[in-house]
Amino acid sequence: MSYCVHCGVELEENLKQCPLCNTPVYDPSKRPDLIKAAPFPSEKAPVEKVKRKDLAILLSVVLISTSATCTLLNILVFNQSLWSLFIIGVCACIWIFMIPVVIYSRLPIYVSVLLDGIALGSYLFLISLVTNQDRWFFELAIPIVVLFTIQMEVFTYFMRRFPVSFVTTALYTFIHIAVFCVGLEIFISIFLHGSIRLIWSTIVLTICMIIIISLITILSRQRLRDSIRKRLHF
Repeated sequence: MSYCVHCGVELEENLKQCPLCNTPVYDPSKRPDLIKAAPFPSEKAPVEKVKRKDLAILLSVVLISTSATCTLLNILVFNQSLWSLFIIGVCACIWIFMIPVVIYSRLPIYVSVLLDGIALGSYLFLISLVTNQDRWFFELAIPIVVLFTIQMEVFTYFMRRFPVSFVTTALYTFIHIAVFCVGLEIFISIFLHGSIRLIWSTIVLTICMIIIISLITILSRQRLRDSIRKRLHF
């Protein structure tokens, strides 16, 4: 049993063309040189790109629909807790994160990073309100979010103001990993014990420092940098 590739009508075995749209019947078991006319277009054309505005509208509609659906379910069906607020918060964060990508590409990158930090902090504050536990928010979540946002601002500044390469990007990344891990353990130890106790972050710091010193050495030696670039193809 076969079907027309153009209109989908069912075809008999002995037909040479579709009785409805006259499209030639293509038999894949025959040799290509025996087929006189293939029912496929011979011209190629580039596919039109999706417009940023249309993508932004689609994204907004999906997020708003998700939030509205979860809100209705929370009110009418599963009303034991305010779980829909978590979904709404996630949708709001995703929308803010996507602003510089599909909604408003002219937004300065520093403002975008700041908005991302504010969105993340607001979502954590929403969680603290729903759970009626705000101590962890003010003493742990806020310092971590502020540290991460500042580091992202500094990382963005270095990436935009100084020459960028694989080695320099790796250098900036490991520096920020070391600083963030140390700061993270400081905040956690103060929150749990009331004092600073550095344990696992010292291991991360040691590994990062070895890598950072190695990268600085590579950057300071032109011949070493060129040799590594040739061997690693970057």
